[in-house]
Amino acid sequence: MTGYAYKSLESAHAGASAENAFSLSVEIKSYNSRFLEVFINVPPFLSGLEPRIREIAMETIHRGKVDITIRLKNNASLPVSINNEVAKAYLRAIVALSEDLRLYEEPSLSLLLSMDGVMEACQSRDDDFYWEKLEPIFRSAITLLNNERAREGENAKTNILSFMDALEQSLETIERFAQEEDDALKERLRARFTTHFTEITGGYPADAATAAIENRLFVEIAAMLVKLTIAEEISRLKSHFAEFRAETNRNPHPGKKLDFLCQEINREINTIGAKACKLEVSREVVSMKDALENIREQLRNIE
Repeated sequence: MTGYAYKSLESAHAGASAENAFSLSVEIKSYNSRFLEVFINVPPFLSGLEPRIREIAMETIHRGKVDITIRLKNNASLPVSINNEVAKAYLRAIVALSEDLRLYEEPSLSLLLSMDGVMEACQSRDDDFYWEKLEPIFRSAITLLNNERAREGENAKTNILSFMDALEQSLETIERFAQEEDDALKERLRARFTTHFTEITGGYPADAATAAIENRLFVEIAAMLVKLTIAEEISRLKSHFAEFRAETNRNPHPGKKLDFLCQEINREINTIGAKACKLEVSREVVSMKDALENIREQLRNIE
């Protein structure tokens, strides 16, 4: 979502009259952000155009921090007014302070002119006039920005899908070991419960009571297998991967949905890691976490 665009206009080149001569520039910068934030910086006399500028920006930008700076330099002479009463009030306050502090120094004219409200340039606030000039170059700058963001987005998409390939390859490896995991788990549980069963029955021949205990133990084994097997997590990961790829192809602004899918993928990977017993599966879990972290980093560049 990073990008930069700059456009400018010199009205003098278009044969503008002296009283309407000006130079206008539009600078737009965009940065990575989970949400859309638009910041507009315009000269005070153009503040009435902010809603129009924001509306155009939000038509095509859906995510990221966007800084928009409009600069306008009026080349024609502007009427300047001096507020004598305000200047006199400042002068009286400065003189009184000087006497109170016994710092006798005459205030300069430049000091008084720099005080707020003393001197003002009467810039025209003709919104329609300036909007007629601003809108074309602003839309052009937005188009330039979006083209740059689109190029970056395509590069990010390529990188993201390459990491998705790595995730799928790791999952294939895990799936090959899944049956071995289940078999090893069953054997461990069978050995443990055989030991406990022998301790409970004392090694005597089974009767109705011990048969009931044996049946109960097998039920517990089945319940634990359901909790400890990774088959369900593998199935959900396949579904998430398929949805991730489909979203990148069908949605022009998939960023938020892909963020959510990454959270779900991360949850399933963590569960597999917690259940894994084989070293090979644990290694693939580490690789998957690394690939997923790279995807989440790249998603900052996706709307």
